[in-house]
Amino acid sequence: MKSGGIDIGSRYIKYVILEDTNLSEVYKLETGYDPLGTCRDLIDKTKPDRLLATGYGRHLLQAHHEVETITEIRAVARGARAFFPACRTIIDIGGQDTKVVQLDGKGSVAHFEMNDRCAAGTGRFLEVMARTLGFDLADFGDHCLGNGDNLTISSLCTVFAESEVISLIARGVKREAIAMAIHQSIANRVVSLVKRVGIRDAVVFAGGCARNRCLQKIFAEKLQQPIEIADNPDILSAYGAALMAREAVSNSSPD
Repeated sequence: MKSGGIDIGSRYIKYVILEDTNLSEVYKLETGYDPLGTCRDLIDKTKPDRLLATGYGRHLLQAHHEVETITEIRAVARGARAFFPACRTIIDIGGQDTKVVQLDGKGSVAHFEMNDRCAAGTGRFLEVMARTLGFDLADFGDHCLGNGDNLTISSLCTVFAESEVISLIARGVKREAIAMAIHQSIANRVVSLVKRVGIRDAVVFAGGCARNRCLQKIFAEKLQQPIEIADNPDILSAYGAALMAREAVSNSSPD
């Protein structure tokens, strides 16, 4: 049996296929201007027996293909718990929002907080800042230097924060120090969400931004504990959706 989970994010579509209990196929494509078309191509190519959709654009599939949906919160909780059974807190930084999820002892969602009012502290924010400083997003975190020279990126707006960065460049501040200040700014916003939710061991960092080694280090320091990260942290929601799709079929099958 093939079960699928598709996470239609604001920046990328992540899609996984399970054959029975084995992860057999993984796709990551830019969401672009036609996410529905991209999803259709992936579904036609893989033909899963059961599919669940999650993410920013999940309702596109629900409306046009009658695909069942689940929230990103439930999906990432299920995926994170599958990779890390002891997981009790999840930090999930996506393209346009940041989520912090607290789980109970059984892996169910106990509480969560979400910052979706602006792009500050998200993947899109990092993308804009990396471009402004002339770094590649993939290794942006590797270029951070020192403690940011005690710099502060204070704006909550991506556009105004970019202006702050441009002003710092014009003053001759090293771009590596500015990069550290940017990462510190993101971490401070996320940690404030964590404190509102309440932290429980163990902490899992999910989403594409979890590949950023500077953020990994800062979170571990600020939260004073190790941070768990999957090999493919950006597929945890899609994987969780695929697991729930498989379980739904199993539960509905006759004995």
